Amino acid sequence: MQVLHDAPLAPLTTFRLGGPATRLVTAVTDAEVIDAVREADDSGTPLLVIGGGSNLVIGDKGFDGTALRIATRGVELRGTTLELAAGEVWTDAVARTVEAGLAGIECLAGIPGSAGATPIQNVGAYGQEVSSTITEVIAYDRHAGQTVTLTNEECAFSYRHSRFKADPARYVVLRVRFGLEDAGGLSAPVKYAEAARALGVEPGARVPLADARETVLKLRAGKGMVLDPEDHDTWSAGSFFTNPILTDGQFAAFHARVRERLGEGFEPPAYPAGAGRTKTSAAWLIDKAGFTKGYGTGPARISTKHTLALTNRGEATTEDLLALAREVVAGVHEAFGITLVNEPVTVGVSL
Repeated sequence: MQVLHDAPLAPLTTFRLGGPATRLVTAVTDAEVIDAVREADDSGTPLLVIGGGSNLVIGDKGFDGTALRIATRGVELRGTTLELAAGEVWTDAVARTVEAGLAGIECLAGIPGSAGATPIQNVGAYGQEVSSTITEVIAYDRHAGQTVTLTNEECAFSYRHSRFKADPARYVVLRVRFGLEDAGGLSAPVKYAEAARALGVEPGARVPLADARETVLKLRAGKGMVLDPEDHDTWSAGSFFTNPILTDGQFAAFHARVRERLGEGFEPPAYPAGAGRTKTSAAWLIDKAGFTKGYGTGPARISTKHTLALTNRGEATTEDLLALAREVVAGVHEAFGITLVNEPVTVGVSL
């Protein structure tokens, strides 16, 4: 276990932002993770758990406490069952399942971060969510002081949400188990229209696994959503805002605001999200509110490739980023009456 004091945290995040931690512990085994958590809890020290750092916005003052970087490794494939240590690099894990001919997470290729973070956020993209394949999550329960195994149902997954996100101070994910599918080298049915078009198939069709993965990687790269240290459009947390889910009444009011602002010919994106609920596009809202690709003149700007990504152009501070985020939130609310919600976890700061 490595321990550093007054340790920079910015290099551990994809934003490359944030001040130092009083203490940084890097754990490479589950036992070291548990020991570090227990030590912090027993001493009453604030604890920040860091995986791949792709979903973190850390304040410029840093973190006054122990930052625990989970760097555990371990990949086990047994038939169609996959078990990943929390510190495994997610993109590498997806590649391995594709090489093994197993379907279920191939459209989640290119998503930065660690395996242990995927159930917390119920990571999803291009028609797939990890909640569809996760069977169990092994976690350290800080309240009970013991390791527990939670079933898929007990994880309480919903859109970009879970039991772990609802109660962030309770569980530290150690391992994640997935149930994948052997479809003879083919993908799961392609659900996302953009991916289906790029693959030249109808939604619902299956394609070779490698084709699905490569197509998603190309689509993500075109939006600046695949990490590249030379490309400031990827110095981000990916999608900064979640897609709003509206009740029927809220959607009707929103629709009226769209017609009023843009004219009768404009129809906002609308996707079924359960009984009496409709999901719309945060990217569309941002763009139509006037925040187009590349918006901004300071060191934090909207990506030149995708309006959902707020980026560090190289010299930004966290406050620069938050000022831009607040401007976008206020502008979208003024235009359409919808309040966007940030997807990344904020540490020591808030919108």
